[in-house]
Amino acid sequence: MKRRTVGAVDVGSTKICTIIADTDGTELRILGVGVSPSQGIQKGLVIDIDGARESIRQSIVEAEHTAGYKLKSAYVGITGRHILSVNNKGVVVITRPDQLIRPADMKRAVEVAKSVKIPNDHEILCVIPRKYVIDGQEGIGNPVGMHGFRLDVEVHVVSAASTSVQNLVKSLHRLGVSIDDLVFEPMAAAEAVLTEDEKQGGVVLADIGGGTTDVAIFSNGSIYHSAILPVGGSQITNDISVGLDISFELAEELKKKYGDITPREENQEEEIDLGGGQAISYPELLNIIRMRVEEIIRLILLELQDQGADLVPSGLVITGGTANIPGIVEIAKKITRLPVRIGIPTNLSGVAEALYDPSFATSVGLLLWGIRNGGLKISEFKDGSHGFFSRIPQLFGIGR
Repeated sequence: MKRRTVGAVDVGSTKICTIIADTDGTELRILGVGVSPSQGIQKGLVIDIDGARESIRQSIVEAEHTAGYKLKSAYVGITGRHILSVNNKGVVVITRPDQLIRPADMKRAVEVAKSVKIPNDHEILCVIPRKYVIDGQEGIGNPVGMHGFRLDVEVHVVSAASTSVQNLVKSLHRLGVSIDDLVFEPMAAAEAVLTEDEKQGGVVLADIGGGTTDVAIFSNGSIYHSAILPVGGSQITNDISVGLDISFELAEELKKKYGDITPREENQEEEIDLGGGQAISYPELLNIIRMRVEEIIRLILLELQDQGADLVPSGLVITGGTANIPGIVEIAKKITRLPVRIGIPTNLSGVAEALYDPSFATSVGLLLWGIRNGGLKISEFKDGSHGFFSRIPQLFGIGR
């Protein structure tokens, strides 16, 4: 099969990551990676469009230089505290004499299900069908071609603040990059770090980034619940900065260098020499990190408890940059009483060494989303296309 080039731009609160790769439809070969510090982005929101555009530009230029390829289009991740989600159901009746369900009937059912109340300043980002029911018969993945009188669909509806999305889209367009699709970031991260067995059996994914923690619960192979928590690794750094009266930059350095919160007996006399006659307490540093990590895990657990902990026998998968803190698995196991593991992208070739890290789960997942969904778009925010609903026939490999 002929290889095609794909691109991804992950616009985070602490870093922008651009990846250029090529694929034959199954294997993903990394050609170039560009990472730049994030400016103008706060908790997933573009607050300074010029700063955001410059950060994105630097990331793209670096990736293009390595790949020797000009990025023309990309899958772009979207998250932030402005994202809202809800599950809803839609029902339609098949009145034709043959009662044969067609793609148009699926489209009608999804259109009914997407009629949910959202804030006035929001627009629907994507509508993801979770399951179909025909005349009371559940467990149906694709109802097209089946016979029935009543078709029910349950969907996961994700909405986003219009201005936030428009600012992100504008930043990319001004750099000459068109958008293949806007992908809800927890779904992208899931592509990179979850197994199909975990999605089927039930699992909760927590992507703890710099400004937010993206939570997604999967069950029966599809997303069941999602939430964006406005806390992340930057809050840990800020706590260290305030608690120890040091700069944010030094706090970030100490977090990365010394932030091992693995439970153990600590030496209460141990200090970290900062030079110039300044020192800080090592146990105090670890206590600050541990308290904020425990808070984040408890917030994740609250999302899970609201939905029912029995949904996730496969447990919790933690990814994102904060997953690199040693000891986070042990703390999460203790608090959630669930199986816990770290989610790391795997099975990449090319110049992919740096990407085998949980902080790049979403970036890699954006590429995987594109190739595993055959280039189909589900977002309603698009460069002149019509989103998921017009693509139902292609999605299931059937004609109109």
